[in-house]
Amino acid sequence: MNGLEFRYPFNIIYIIILIACLAVFILGYYKKKKILNLLKFDAKVRFISVKIILMTVAIGLIVFSLLGPQKLKGLTEVNREGLDIYVLIDTSKSMLAEDIKPNRISRARKIVENIIDNLEGDRIGFIPFSSSAFVQMPLTDDYDLAKMFLKVIDTDMIGGGGSNVGTAISLADKSFDQTSSADKVVIVLSDGEEHDSNSLEVLKKINDDNLKVFTIGIGTDKGGLIPVYDPATNNVIDYKKDQNGQPVMSKLNSDILKSLASSGNGAYYQSSLTGEEINSLTNDIRHLKRDVLKTRKLKRYRLLYQYFLGAGILLFVLAYFIPERRKL
Repeated sequence: MNGLEFRYPFNIIYIIILIACLAVFILGYYKKKKILNLLKFDAKVRFISVKIILMTVAIGLIVFSLLGPQKLKGLTEVNREGLDIYVLIDTSKSMLAEDIKPNRISRARKIVENIIDNLEGDRIGFIPFSSSAFVQMPLTDDYDLAKMFLKVIDTDMIGGGGSNVGTAISLADKSFDQTSSADKVVIVLSDGEEHDSNSLEVLKKINDDNLKVFTIGIGTDKGGLIPVYDPATNNVIDYKKDQNGQPVMSKLNSDILKSLASSGNGAYYQSSLTGEEINSLTNDIRHLKRDVLKTRKLKRYRLLYQYFLGAGILLFVLAYFIPERRKL
């Protein structure tokens, strides 16, 4: 048939059923014939060939229907709407603090993973930042790929100390598709310890109503010490100290993160063990303005399996009721 395709071609394995049924039927026939010969019956069985042919065709049609035969009817265009989201992850050394278990950077990765699981057609990209920033993964809707990139984000990605959120926000703004009319989403995951306090000024200079900045605070008000690891054994050998030799206590600075969210027409969320901030964030994002990200052409098919299945069953029943007339 012209344009005939198969939806489940791997079901051809069911041809084994056809072969097995034929083998059982033929072996049964010859066994019956052998018994009749031993009993000295001069029996001439009629219509046996017709039954074998009908059953063979019937089972063949049923197996053919399992392949899912279908005929192409045409193409349908489907538009997929979504948002462009850049996730800015703080990779400064303070993210190693263990006031949130196992540590802040691990919690940030877990939050981003949960965000990815809640996306529906949106594109997501990653920008790690500390003293500088770079696009680690451009915008993509391949969520499995995104999770692979997420696993390798750590505090050793960017050399130097400090944290500069403004540089990351500026980079994210330049990396968005400027022709899109949808809202552009920036999600900042950080402990808020910004050493170069220019992020608010950067955000004001962007002055884009479509840019929405959401921030998630990773850390506690009590804070925690910043461990120093042995590169060879990955064990904690010391804690970061200040110029006076005193251990540095890193605390969550939620004020800067709240200010960023407020200036960026977004919202601030506090990281929690229950993950409530993820539900709140995804609900807020769900109401933002979306744009057509991709137009796909989908094939439309007319299913034909029912005709082959019906014909197969009909022939099988017909063959079953054909009498085996014997002339003794």
